[in-house]
Amino acid sequence: MTRPSSTRRLRAVVAAAVAAGTLVAAAPAAPADRPGTPCATPQLKAGWYGDNQARLQRLIDAYGRCDPHRPGRAKPVAVFDWDNTVVKNDVGDATLFWLLRNGKIRQPARGDWSTTSRFLTPAAAAALADACGPLALPGAPLPTGAGTPDADRCADEVAAVYGAAATRAGSAACAGWDRRTTEPGYAWLAQLTQGWTAREVRGFAAAARTENLAAPVGAVQRVGSGTATGWVRYYDQQKDLVAALRKAGFDVWISSASPQPVVEVWARGVGIDARHVIGIRNTTTRDGKHTAHLKGCGSVRDGADTMITYIDGKRCWINQEVFGVRGAAAEKVQPPARRQVFAAGDSDTDISFLRDATALRLVVNRNKNELMCRAYDDSDGKWIVNPMFIEAKKQKTAPYPCSTTGYVDHDGTPGPVRRGDGGVIPDQTDSVYAEGTA
Repeated sequence: MTRPSSTRRLRAVVAAAVAAGTLVAAAPAAPADRPGTPCATPQLKAGWYGDNQARLQRLIDAYGRCDPHRPGRAKPVAVFDWDNTVVKNDVGDATLFWLLRNGKIRQPARGDWSTTSRFLTPAAAAALADACGPLALPGAPLPTGAGTPDADRCADEVAAVYGAAATRAGSAACAGWDRRTTEPGYAWLAQLTQGWTAREVRGFAAAARTENLAAPVGAVQRVGSGTATGWVRYYDQQKDLVAALRKAGFDVWISSASPQPVVEVWARGVGIDARHVIGIRNTTTRDGKHTAHLKGCGSVRDGADTMITYIDGKRCWINQEVFGVRGAAAEKVQPPARRQVFAAGDSDTDISFLRDATALRLVVNRNKNELMCRAYDDSDGKWIVNPMFIEAKKQKTAPYPCSTTGYVDHDGTPGPVRRGDGGVIPDQTDSVYAEGTA
């Protein structure tokens, strides 16, 4: 055993040798996340517009595990929308088309389509009953993929109500919803999974995912008597960003207005587990089967079907599921310490949770009025805009109508887009588009 005095003499000899350059000092063997020790921050790959890569990298450097102020602090939260933010095209759409092609939508109880959504108009319920009623008994799957004229007629009616919010005859399909907390078509897809378990729906989504990833870019598929988009792709840049954030110690979440089991399946492709996915959630029966009603958030009870992951509803669900805020408080903007530092989205459906992000907000430009008004106005310097990574849109020729009709109120009334202080955002020119991609 070396005596203490001998140890001191040995240290002195080693220090002198290091100073003289005759001995190279070894790095201390300590955990990489211990304060004061070396730490390698993940570096983003290229492929971003302008200085977006540099700004995202600064976010990672400032908030990641290598930040010297990191010890004792909660993980920084990052939240991504899913459809057309992390992937190109819509996984909810892909799932609906698969359900129709494979006959997996059930005839509603008593053949009454009004039971599938409280927002369906009488005209829509009647059109669906007329087109689909003769094809199956209540509770049985409708043979919408059979390829017969009657099967196509039913599939076409469902697709019209879902995609165009109108019957094939042109009547409005939905009425009476809050435009800031729900979207009847998005909710209806989840409601059409009634009678199946979450595990079964994940199986349907997995089959649709396999088909859509295998199909070439630009592919279409036959649905009923028409055609629909038949492909989906992950954005490589977003996969890299998600991976870098997770490696840097961020708590990364997905918030989507597609059904929960569907997004769970797709999110695995970027390393996000089901516990970090917030989609539209069905209530279930005692044996685990989906009902046509949805779980609530904040002050909205289960089965009310009025608070999905949509605009202000996304804020509520993030506050509730990520930050543990309960009751009506979840519907309100929280103090900065209880909000995400980063958020990414592509649509007006993402406005509220993007605005809540405290450090940086990434917008994928799909020419959505309110979102682009706020992003281009950039009143606090925390917004960055990127063209779509695949099939980016060309420049929008007309200015965004921020000062007049860019905002849609709870009752559907259009109005000006306002900043947090109440000031009206002036009309904005589209400046980040296809020709400007890196």
